[in-house]
Formats: sequence, C-alpha cells, structure tokens
Amino acid sequence: MEAPNDAELWRRGCDGDSAAVGELFRRHAQAIFMFLVRRTGDRELAEDLTSTVFLEAWRKRAEIRLSGESALPWLYGVALNCSRNSRRSLRRNRATLERLALERPAPSDPADARRLREVIALLRRLPEPQRDVILACAWTGLSYEDAALTLGIPVGTVRSRLARARAQLHELDAPPLVAPNCQDTA
Repeated sequence: MEAPNDAELWRRGCDGDSAAVGELFRRHAQAIFMFLVRRTGDRELAEDLTSTVFLEAWRKRAEIRLSGESALPWLYGVALNCSRNSRRSLRRNRATLERLALERPAPSDPADARRLREVIALLRRLPEPQRDVILACAWTGLSYEDAALTLGIPVGTVRSRLARARAQLHELDAPPLVAPNCQDTA
C-alpha cells in the first residue's frame, strides 16, 4: 500500500488525526530544521523554531488548504515567518536588556569594577541565547516565567539555556552568576 501524500495527511490532520500531523513532522522536520539552521546560524534556536513551526501547523490545520501535494512549501513559509519574528523579538529584548544594564549604577569600588569586567568577559564566551537568559535572570532578577516572557521564548527554553550556560560557566571555573531568585514563581 502506498503511503499517503502530504495533502492526504493534512486532510486527516484537519479531521483531528494527530498521527497524520506526526507523520508530516517525521517527513519534514529535518528539512525545516536545516532551513532554520541556515537562516539563523543557531542550532538551538533552530530546534526551538522547528517546534514552533509544527505547533503553528497544528494550530492552523483547519484554516490552511495546501495548494499542492506537499506541505513543505507552506512549512518553509511558516519557518521563514517564525525566524523573522524571532529575530525581531531578540532585537527588542536585547535592546531592553541593554537599557536595563545601563540603568544599573557603575561600581564605585575598583575591585567591583574589575569583577564586573571579568563577568562581562565570561558572558561574552557564551552563545548569545544563553547570555540573554543569564542577563535576564542574574542582572534583572527575573523569574523563569518572566525571563521567558521578556525574551519571547518558552519557559522550558529558559531553563535549558540557563542549565547549559551554568554548565559552560562551570567548565570555565567561573563563580555562580545567577541570582538565587531566578526560579519558578509557581
């Protein structure tokens, strides 16, 4: 028996068949992921965005009618929009974090100023998404939920990036940089 084409799987998905949408994911997730890796240059972000693309496909399944037999062109379009939205969101979030960092009073003690330079140097060694989470939690004292809202990412992504950042900083023999109040509010 021949496997159903994307249009048939999409129709089944519109009728509530989550297995059909799962099959579309298995067929196209790698292609979407690689597209997003090339588009963003960031594998972690591409993973998050790939999930977002398929979540969006599930949410919009009843509204969208494929124009051909393949869902891939439409999924690429969703991926493109997700990456654009993510980039805009990151730019806004970075600008906000920079403003917040500038609002902090400069250390008056030379030892504190030196320590601040050391911390900034350590943070620059982290990938940007991890650095953003550390800055949101440590420098602004946001909870996981508030950091997620600020950065426009899921709470689970905040947790995983924070864990990866902590692990990398530990490998660099850095002292803990995350404030103790960066935790769940629930």
